[in-house]
Amino acid sequence: MGGAAPVALVPPFTREIALAKVKAAENAWNTRDPERVALAYTEDSEWRNRTEFFRGRDAIRDFLRRKWQHELEYRLMKELWAFTENRISVRFEYEWHDAAGQWFRTHGNEHWDFDERGLMRRRDMSANDVPIAEHERRLL
Repeated sequence: MGGAAPVALVPPFTREIALAKVKAAENAWNTRDPERVALAYTEDSEWRNRTEFFRGRDAIRDFLRRKWQHELEYRLMKELWAFTENRISVRFEYEWHDAAGQWFRTHGNEHWDFDERGLMRRRDMSANDVPIAEHERRLL
């Protein structure tokens, strides 16, 4: 039988839990499945994504559908920056191309706040896009 039981990804966070939470988020976002990604957030989750502010899972799903219709072949990497009992901050990079074939690398950071069930109730994101040549891609 053996093996340790899986760690619950709920607050209060330890370094191990925070790292696992970040990896789970990276994996989910890389599916580019708005339905799956939205399940990690509370029903009334508050988001700031660049210049957009919205609330709730329906708005999250709509945002993600629009995002991945524009950001083609999206590939994401997240890295734990800091954590407290119920908050995590990450830096990230993702690469994508637009409909014209221009590749971009987006650099940014996010600050996350979680409820007692481990669902994200607030996400605050800032980012910048840098045009790159396809041969400059790092996230394959």
